[in-house]
Amino acid sequence: MTVRPIRYLGDPVLRRTARPVEAVNDAIRALIDDMIESMHEAQGVGLAAPQIGVGLQVVVLGMPEEEPFALVNPRVKSRSGTRVMDAEGCLSVPGYRGALQRSVKVTVEALDAHGRKIEITAEDDLLAEALEHEVDHLNGILYVDHIPDLGKLQKLRGTGWVDEGEPEEAEEPASSEATDTRERATGTAGKR
Repeated sequence: MTVRPIRYLGDPVLRRTARPVEAVNDAIRALIDDMIESMHEAQGVGLAAPQIGVGLQVVVLGMPEEEPFALVNPRVKSRSGTRVMDAEGCLSVPGYRGALQRSVKVTVEALDAHGRKIEITAEDDLLAEALEHEVDHLNGILYVDHIPDLGKLQKLRGTGWVDEGEPEEAEEPASSEATDTRERATGTAGKR
């Protein structure tokens, strides 16, 4: 297993639609292992292949206290309801969190790491949020694209939220700013 570097906002691979995987084989399983290792190293709960520069439809998820798993060629089958996520973040936009709307209930169809068809339904939890977030990555969409006023992005300082008063409002993160903040941002809640 190899830890691969995370790509940051401004990298064109994050804006491309990922290609479907033709066959779940040893090469794809090796990619999955690298992705899980990379996700753990970055202290995230999800990672899409484009985030490590691979334009394939592969996602890994690792909810707290659960074994990580992979979804190959995931498709949202259904979604219902809306809820506001107060502090969604992304490994590819380090140091920032933002409020946006996500579905309450999400059902995704995919293949697992052995090429078997699976279906996952999550409701009103971190997994539901992560499913939508990671499938978005495969379509070249970042969570910041769902935020109508990027001036309301909240910038992290040090190891978490701003300690005193209201969270700091931030300018839209430019690619160079995102690169500069990746070493300063060590908060882990909601990173994908």
